[in-house]
Amino acid sequence: MAAQHRRERRFQRQFDAIGRLVPPLRGPMSTLRRDSWFPIRFPVAIALIAGGVLSFLPVLGIWMLPLGLLLLAVDLPILRGPISALVIRGRHAARRWMRRWRQSRD
Repeated sequence: MAAQHRRERRFQRQFDAIGRLVPPLRGPMSTLRRDSWFPIRFPVAIALIAGGVLSFLPVLGIWMLPLGLLLLAVDLPILRGPISALVIRGRHAARRWMRRWRQSRD
């Protein structure tokens, strides 16, 4: 039971982390996480995942993929652990990439 609670808190922290990285998403993400928003949340999650896969097109971006996966995991609890781990790894990789990019510019 404690492990499940720990995974749930970890999952919720990923929403907070994305909200800190992209502040304009904080409000819509908290609204979409409510249970009553399932009819909207599920199609939005699928659209974000598709947009992330098509990130080579203008306007769409890879940022859409983790966001869509997180929204999908709200409704599919079995995905919460793996998606949280994936988002954490992605954030760490992006942070390393940004650090290297900044160092190469200096």
